[in-house]
Amino acid sequence: MNLSEIIAVSGIGGLYKTIGQTKNGIIAESLADKKRIPVYAAQKVHTLEAISVYCKEQEIPLAEVFKKISDKENKGPAIDPKSDEQTLINYFAAVLPDYDPGKVHISDIRKMLQWYNILQQAGMLNFEEVKTEAEGEVKAEVKGDNAPKPQYQQQKQSKTHTKAPTIQKQTVRKTGTA
Repeated sequence: MNLSEIIAVSGIGGLYKTIGQTKNGIIAESLADKKRIPVYAAQKVHTLEAISVYCKEQEIPLAEVFKKISDKENKGPAIDPKSDEQTLINYFAAVLPDYDPGKVHISDIRKMLQWYNILQQAGMLNFEEVKTEAEGEVKAEVKGDNAPKPQYQQQKQSKTHTKAPTIQKQTVRKTGTA
């Protein structure tokens, strides 16, 4: 599982995994207690893959921040997000020394540490290094399921598509007699 399937819903605490889709939104399952909830299209939803942290030179994706926390804690849980502000700032500065304290607020640090602990307790923090060919840089990706996903290949069709024969509709006349 990657971070594109994990969502955070505004106004509802915790992290959720997308299960299915409905006419008006999606069905999400809590990572903590496995309860399913409907998430409507009017609610604000953020995938963890789309979130990044402001640094002085560039933005770092959340998966890389989680990898740095995991390396610091030897794949264990992070500190309690309810700790005092100075402890959290010192901890986050040790994990990500070049973060921009003007743009990353204490509430953001608390939320990231809480999300990390939820993912760590659910056993979803398996990191794989992915190299991008264009830039040659290494990015961390979070994978949860060890089983490879099936890859579907399109089969080439040798025949050209032909139209299906047209079927004439028959009209039914009502005559008034039974």
